Amino acid sequence: MDSVSDYYSATQLRADRWSALRESVTSLCRETHAKKAAALKARIDELFSSLALIEPYWAFPGMTAFDHMRRQFEHGNYEDLAFTTNRVKRALTTGAYRRRSIPLDRETSDDEEHNDEAMLSPEARAMARPYFEVLIVDNVNDQQERWLKSNVARMRRPEDPFHYEAVVVPSLEDALIAVLFNHNIQAIVVRPGLVLKSNNDNEILAKYIRNASDGDDINTMLPEDYGPELCRLIARVRPELDAYLVTERSVEDIAGLDLGICRRVFYNQEDFMELHLNILRGVAARSKTPFFTALVEYSKQPTGVFHAMPISRGKSITRSHWIQDMGAFYGPNIFLAETSATSGGLDSLLEPQGPIKEAQELASRAFGSKQTFFATNGTSTCNKIVVQAVVRPGDIVLVDRDCHKSHHYGMVLAGAEVVYLDSYPLNEYSMYGAVPLKEIKHQLLALKAAGKLDRVRMLLLTNCTFDGLVYNVERVMEECLAIKPDLVFLWDEAWFAFARFSPTYRQRTGMRTANNLRKRLRTEDHKRDYELQQLELEGASDETLVNTRLIAPPDARIRVYATQSTHKTLTSLRQGSMIHVNDQDFKGEVEQSFHEAYMTHTSTSPNYQIIASLDVGRRQVELEGFEFVQRQIEAAMSMRKAISSHPMLQKYFKVLTAGDMIPEHHRQSGVSSYFDNDQGWTDIWDCWEQDDFVLDATRVTLAVGGTGWDGDTFKTQILMDKYGIQINKTSRNTVLFMTNIGTTRSSVAYLIEVLVEIANELDDLLDDASQMERRSFDRRVKNLTENYPPLPDFSRFHDAFRPDNITPEGDIRTAYYLSYKESNCDYLELDGSLQEALDAGDEVVSAGFIIPYPPGFPILVPGQVVSKEILSFMRALDVSEIHGYRADLGLRVFTADALDSLQNPQKLKPAAE
Repeated sequence: MDSVSDYYSATQLRADRWSALRESVTSLCRETHAKKAAALKARIDELFSSLALIEPYWAFPGMTAFDHMRRQFEHGNYEDLAFTTNRVKRALTTGAYRRRSIPLDRETSDDEEHNDEAMLSPEARAMARPYFEVLIVDNVNDQQERWLKSNVARMRRPEDPFHYEAVVVPSLEDALIAVLFNHNIQAIVVRPGLVLKSNNDNEILAKYIRNASDGDDINTMLPEDYGPELCRLIARVRPELDAYLVTERSVEDIAGLDLGICRRVFYNQEDFMELHLNILRGVAARSKTPFFTALVEYSKQPTGVFHAMPISRGKSITRSHWIQDMGAFYGPNIFLAETSATSGGLDSLLEPQGPIKEAQELASRAFGSKQTFFATNGTSTCNKIVVQAVVRPGDIVLVDRDCHKSHHYGMVLAGAEVVYLDSYPLNEYSMYGAVPLKEIKHQLLALKAAGKLDRVRMLLLTNCTFDGLVYNVERVMEECLAIKPDLVFLWDEAWFAFARFSPTYRQRTGMRTANNLRKRLRTEDHKRDYELQQLELEGASDETLVNTRLIAPPDARIRVYATQSTHKTLTSLRQGSMIHVNDQDFKGEVEQSFHEAYMTHTSTSPNYQIIASLDVGRRQVELEGFEFVQRQIEAAMSMRKAISSHPMLQKYFKVLTAGDMIPEHHRQSGVSSYFDNDQGWTDIWDCWEQDDFVLDATRVTLAVGGTGWDGDTFKTQILMDKYGIQINKTSRNTVLFMTNIGTTRSSVAYLIEVLVEIANELDDLLDDASQMERRSFDRRVKNLTENYPPLPDFSRFHDAFRPDNITPEGDIRTAYYLSYKESNCDYLELDGSLQEALDAGDEVVSAGFIIPYPPGFPILVPGQVVSKEILSFMRALDVSEIHGYRADLGLRVFTADALDSLQNPQKLKPAAE
């Protein structure tokens, strides 16, 4: 049987072992050969033993049914067992157990045809009551467990909006395992009889207990603290859940404890109806979608439309003879819900007072912010709103040079003086990594030495990058606050919205880190550690400070903003985005300017369908985000394993590992790969806790240079045109496959099939190739895998746009608007006049943004000096899309007179008469 190390998660292991059990039992029923039958029986026995460790944490099929199946096997009732295992596996696969009771014996079973949940229409599925499971933690015997479950079942009423089943486990450790295994759990009832240790002791469960406890020694707890401590620990791994504590302790004892996710305490009572109502109320609070519900109700109202938008209520379509196909394609509801009105139960996005305001508050709770704002025109606009709200003209902003272009344009709008930060290069793959913390600290200390620290306003970084590199957010923020205690952080988490709903990923999000730091900085332990370090570092050089793990002062201000492309990684219509705020000075300093910036960039006619999708998308992740993100990571890990272990694919492709994309000195855990053919899966928790940078496992970067095709050709001509596989990120010799919460194992299987087919075709092509054709192929491969242009760093701003030569900040806004006047600009050809100018020692200064796709960020910004390295990189680019560059004219640059006029303002004065 496969080793546990062959599986990334226990849920994947469970699904595959139920499949294996069904197949093995079915084969046993047909097998007539005694030796083969014995082998099948041994395998079935192993599968039962393996599943026995996992099934206690799930309500379906339940341990009673599972034990019955095991007895069927032991008594030789193989036909009955085959029927039962088939029923269980089918129900688990289709989710039928969520919608109705599944009979598991032939006598009471319904017609097999009616068991096919795939035949249900979306409307029928929508009408079903949502299903979840409640975890009861209490060390009870079998009779007491049946009594608990029966009392819970008796509380159900036909009018209840949800349906749930109970799972009973005895210990704190079992409860931690259950909430990490079982994505159906939405509520936990912690009773006073729980014990500490689990009876299960094996390799599957050990890492889950360690990760959930986050290194805390739970063995030192007193028994009376098990319940409150469990609520706190679950809050750490699945904060979206509700907990209910049944206790015998006094009110005074409970009042001083951190109860984590506990919604209510019941004092030594068996009021099952009150508990039942609280459980339903808690789930309903997360299920609530105020704006979507208001929009649905609006669509049902009879209205007379005498305002803008002829398409409102679908009138302009239903009355048309020529565009009926549009109405047929979209259906009526989308038009019935289309309006520009803010009445009738709806709300204004610009001044929300009703359901939009409530929807944003629910999103704030879900994502851990203090305030959350919706946006209907993408994260590009969110970025500009935050920058314009926080940054004032003349403020110094430290910016990741490789960030999205919206940030660069935001600097122009805000009038910031920009210090661009260089990421470490990955020359071999023609992509950049991320900005090392030492580079950030070095720039902050240089600005401090120059007496400019008071003007430093913001640090802006991309987390995670397009290629999947994730910062150690807490360390970056704390060490920067140690130098600049009121520094504002803007984390561009456009590609990281899903991270909130994974225990592993959540610890590296801006909002989670802000909340952690706000708590930790107030503790006496932190204050003591800070004071001790200050004594040790008294008179320390900048070099020492750069190389020391700095501690932030207790009075540092936590000021964090995160922008999120909800539509990119969660459920939302295109351009649905959010701004999350966790700024201690927001109310007193930023709120008004934020409101004005929001007004500046937000449409007065926002798309209500996008707002509704943001509302519903938030509901989804609060109730099933843990499950969906877990499956997303599983899909990506399966893809890694399949490609890395396939002998044919290894000939032409390589999955880039953390070791390929993150230098060793930034990987303190020593983890270099998430999957190894010899050792299986790596526990990624350790590297996500320790390392300077980690690799988002949901992004699989595939080196394709071995095929002889560059990344863009492989994307368009092979994957998209020939096989219909869509991707949107390439480099010179790589393509990026991004999984998301909608990715299925079937999609992964199809991709692997396609890659194998491509590899086989290449084998056939090379097998029949002539000597010259083979030489041409080898030359292309060598050019893509060995002869790569070095990636240039940011050169510098021209002196005309710098206040001095001490620190590197530049006035990008002045440069941007200087180019508006045509006489200030000229064009130089890359292979002609531009090369000649650099050879002659002239300073050539870009008059605009130059953005090649890929990599998709500016390699030149207005006011930047063109270096020989940048010119060499531009000449080596083999991409067809370069924004800001005109192939017919060349590179747009400033004239010498334009630059001279800035440095010598008197030349601009009119001549004396």
